[in-house]
Amino acid sequence: MTVSQVNQFLFFKLPSAYLCGVRVKKLDAKSCTVDVTHRWINQNPFNSMYFAVQAMAAELATGALVMNEIQQSKKRISMLVARNESVFTKKATGKIVFTCLGGETVHKAVSDLKPESDNTTFWLEAVGTNESGQEVSRFRFEWTLKLKA
Repeated sequence: MTVSQVNQFLFFKLPSAYLCGVRVKKLDAKSCTVDVTHRWINQNPFNSMYFAVQAMAAELATGALVMNEIQQSKKRISMLVARNESVFTKKATGKIVFTCLGGETVHKAVSDLKPESDNTTFWLEAVGTNESGQEVSRFRFEWTLKLKA
């Protein structure tokens, strides 16, 4: 998958994230980078980015890695977030960049998926940093994969 393809997918399938400014900037087999800039459309009453917008960007940073690996595998696989955890450490203002470095974890999970197994689960983490490089939030998503019949 290319960055352009993921952003086009975002426009048609997740328009609320697209309208809030969430965009994939880099995607390869090992990592994904997504950014979003604090604006009027995605603010909270405290003059910073609404937590759900950060969650959309962080989930996309992990999910794009999963979608990319599934596409590369040419297997029919369904994917779903089972759980998530988040920690907010600083007010999110300006441009926030979320990075997930879990490509190897995703590759192993997809490679190890067998028809006789029910499903597989694994955790991926996306860390959001501001323009000064300071961490503003950290998200963990438990992804579940299952081969389609």
